[in-house]
Amino acid sequence: MNAKKDIIVVGDRILIRPYDERNKTDFGIYLPPGVQSKEKVQSGIVIKTGPGYPLPDFNSVSEEPWERNQSEPKYMPLQAKEGDLAIFLRKAAIEIELEKEKYLILPQAAILLLIREDLLGSLQGSEEG
Repeated sequence: MNAKKDIIVVGDRILIRPYDERNKTDFGIYLPPGVQSKEKVQSGIVIKTGPGYPLPDFNSVSEEPWERNQSEPKYMPLQAKEGDLAIFLRKAAIEIELEKEKYLILPQAAILLLIREDLLGSLQGSEEG
């Protein structure tokens, strides 16, 4: 992506660069032929995430709405992080094109599995020992 543009993902949404090859991911996960033909499940790399789920601010609540003390919004962060491999439900994704490249926007609830590089290294290390 071009560094000149600042993309802001809102709420619990995640921006993903989908994989074109659908039968096997770089991590060796095979998607069954039935899943591929129906395109129910797809994988891709997390490019950017939104701030998360907004949390209510009970400290700024007053009896009169116009007297509300405006404070910075607080969010419960998402589990997905930039660089994660995400396996997600395709039907929940919205396809967009930015600078001639296809991306998907989807809510975190559509993600079935996240794979992180550091997680893979620790799993392989525990199997050897």
